[in-house]
Amino acid sequence: MSQYINSSRYDNKKKKKKKGKKFFMWILFPLLVFLVSATVYGTVLYKKAESVINDSYKPVKTTQKRVEKADPKLDNISILLIGVDESEKRNFGKGSRTDALMVATLNEKEKSVKLVSIPRDSYVKIPGRKYKDKINHAHAFGGVELTIETVQELLDIPIDYYVKMNFNAFIDVVNSLDGVKVEVPYEIVEQDSKDRAGAIRLKPGLQELSGEEALAFARTRHKDNDIERGKRQQEIVKAVLKKAVSFNSIPNQSDMIEAVGKNMTTNLTFGEMKSLIDYLTAGTNLNIESLSLEGSNSIINSIYYYQLDEQSVENVQTSLKTHLGLLDSLETEETKDAK
Repeated sequence: MSQYINSSRYDNKKKKKKKGKKFFMWILFPLLVFLVSATVYGTVLYKKAESVINDSYKPVKTTQKRVEKADPKLDNISILLIGVDESEKRNFGKGSRTDALMVATLNEKEKSVKLVSIPRDSYVKIPGRKYKDKINHAHAFGGVELTIETVQELLDIPIDYYVKMNFNAFIDVVNSLDGVKVEVPYEIVEQDSKDRAGAIRLKPGLQELSGEEALAFARTRHKDNDIERGKRQQEIVKAVLKKAVSFNSIPNQSDMIEAVGKNMTTNLTFGEMKSLIDYLTAGTNLNIESLSLEGSNSIINSIYYYQLDEQSVENVQTSLKTHLGLLDSLETEETKDAK
């Protein structure tokens, strides 16, 4: 196990659950680049996309739960999507915490996707740490590598790939699609990406949201909680995918590619990412199922945590393992280890 950066325990003062923190949608945006680029295969735009993704490529060394590396062209795979506030306004660098975590499992044969959002305050075991902590601290302690290992331990599945992005890319890509349409459940008053209080105001109802508005929609939790916020996150994901696959001509395609590239790191190669375009081009036939990790609010040593329900975690584990086609093989490996 690698040695991770020591850090004093966060939240050492008694306080209520923080609200209004930055919450990001960054998920699968790199694939949108290729959906656009594929329509102009062989052009300068395609070459630019290849160059941008190559520059964003950053492999990681983590404990693997697979015997052999998965091939996205042939195998079912999992992708960990990491949202971290590393904007100019909040330049925390490597010590930054994750504001959003989502696991996507992709079934190659069915062309189906399962999504599960992990509440940022989830009380979990972080490998190499003496005490359980909030899952969003894993990135501050050990970056992408420790975040992956923490999620692997929580969900008991291999994490094959990761995509890490910040909210700058989210805003720019949503704007490049001229907004996305979602159902706003109630009136939302939120700060914008520059932390200006009350700058974003949304009325209830189905409407087209800009990047800033979609960010506010995805991050707010004044009237509910992390679980509902995770569901809104997934609604934005679906809205982005739906519009992307039906969009014939996206203006400022070059700007979209730049927005993704400058705000992203991933261990997906250009070729591996291209192999995932089929999921997007499946259009209305693409089956996306959202899963939830249930739990309850908890105060431990005067600090707020989200205490995950063990049965809910087990149910999600089983669903993801089944979707990946790994349930039998993982059980076999565990049986061998027990002997």
